[in-house]
Amino acid sequence: MKPASLYSSRLRKIRSSAYDRGFTLIEVLVAIIVFSFGLLGMVGMQAFAIQANREARLQSQATSLARELAEMMRGNKQVAVLTTTATNPYLGTFAVGSLTPSTASYCLSVGSSCSSTTDVASAQMTDWLTRVDATLPGARISVCLDGAPYDSNGLPQWSCTPSTANEIIFIKIGWTQSSTDRSKTGTASFNQASDTNSRPNLVLPVTSGSSV
Repeated sequence: MKPASLYSSRLRKIRSSAYDRGFTLIEVLVAIIVFSFGLLGMVGMQAFAIQANREARLQSQATSLARELAEMMRGNKQVAVLTTTATNPYLGTFAVGSLTPSTASYCLSVGSSCSSTTDVASAQMTDWLTRVDATLPGARISVCLDGAPYDSNGLPQWSCTPSTANEIIFIKIGWTQSSTDRSKTGTASFNQASDTNSRPNLVLPVTSGSSV
């Protein structure tokens, strides 16, 4: 083989080897980018699953607390049937950060005794509101006689509008939830129960025969 041909052959091999190495490097970089997007997708799905699980847990806990209060009211009908907050400690609006009854009572504690059914109701609400505050973030409560718990669009509303003496008592509970708007960030990514346009997350009617 002539020296020129030998040199040309070697040069082609060197160029081919360099091209192969460069092509392999590009493939590796593309694979890394694709893998990174896959990881980001997995992380996003995991975060969404954790958020959905949290919301489901809070909804379940709120439902359990509302049913518990309803049972306490059914068990103390003498007080629960009264229609004013002055005579019925179960009724009231309790704002975020102020989940305390107008008159706190601890007569159900060990070593104490309640002198009346009204005291029992006050003690029950004192304990119940404390547990709600500890369980639901940014909780807001309204227990009231209401003839229109839902607006014209069928959405729950905080306002209470009793129209007759036989209105049903409704337990309305709201708490801080993650916003469904994924574009929001920071504090805006949460729907606060104290927001002007907020709505109850849970509305439970309290019924028991013709009394409560």
